[in-house]
Amino acid sequence: MAHQPVRLRPRRRKPLVRALSAATAVLAAVAVVAGCSSENSGAAASSASASGSSAAAAFPVTVTPANGRITVRSRPQRIVSLSPTATEDLYAVGAGKQVVAVDSNSDHPAGAPVTSLSGLTPNIEAIVKYDPDLVVASQDSGGLVAGLRKLGVPVLIEPAAATVDDAYDQIEQIGRATGHSAQAARTVAGMKSAIASTVKQAGTDHANLTYYWELGANPYYSATSSTFVGQIASLFGLKNIADKADKASDGGYPQLAQEYIVSAQPQLIFLSDNESSAGGQTPAIVAARPGWSGIPAVRNKEIIGLDDDVASRWGPRLPQLVAQIAQAVAKASDR
Repeated sequence: MAHQPVRLRPRRRKPLVRALSAATAVLAAVAVVAGCSSENSGAAASSASASGSSAAAAFPVTVTPANGRITVRSRPQRIVSLSPTATEDLYAVGAGKQVVAVDSNSDHPAGAPVTSLSGLTPNIEAIVKYDPDLVVASQDSGGLVAGLRKLGVPVLIEPAAATVDDAYDQIEQIGRATGHSAQAARTVAGMKSAIASTVKQAGTDHANLTYYWELGANPYYSATSSTFVGQIASLFGLKNIADKADKASDGGYPQLAQEYIVSAQPQLIFLSDNESSAGGQTPAIVAARPGWSGIPAVRNKEIIGLDDDVASRWGPRLPQLVAQIAQAVAKASDR
């Protein structure tokens, strides 16, 4: 899913909304710093190399991603990322200067070396042209791991996180594998602090607010509370209308009939299908859907166009997603 900032309508801001807006601004600034941190890490790495200490002394390193125990013999200097989330993680932990190529969907941070490489249908020959000493991907497609293992290139498979702790673990693991354990730990600590602060401000007892999380329209697909994004929304105690429609075969992502959504009367609608490649849905389009005018979220204009990228990834910008949800909760609670 291609997936970028939420535009909330102007209205009289109450204290909680103002506080959350300020928190969002701070998080945006933190994201910029994280994206630029690779420049400082490059200088730090050069210093460590000259002194023969720090990062150089930390290797070899053994980590255990989804594809089993992997040993990285020396600090990688040519990293290829085949996952948008992994790309964000790499830059956030300070390994940006070591990244020589990223896949075509890695659109953040700006300045990442985007190529035509694909994480869904990886071409080992094309990957090898970048002479990588570490490859990070979200899935082992097309014999990626076995093919690169034959060439002596370690691969970390970091799949979509099932829980928030999984997301933290992946960031720290990528930090260890690239020689940036300390900065990875700081990144995770900053995320935890920002999320905890936002949730505390917005509150966790909003079971009176029901919501519909839209992944796609025509047909309508949603995410239940058991999914990663569903767990994020659950931090605020929100009630998910998709939970009752979920079947074991859905894996937490049921297809909902339009009549079901209308009859469920959600008070909040979150759209993660805003971009044209993901459906191009907008609050205006949703409001114009036949039969939807009576839904409380539509009637009260509580349709939130999320940043598609942030909503579909599980990396260092996760606090921004939490802040977007918190703003919507605060606004709906003020009503």
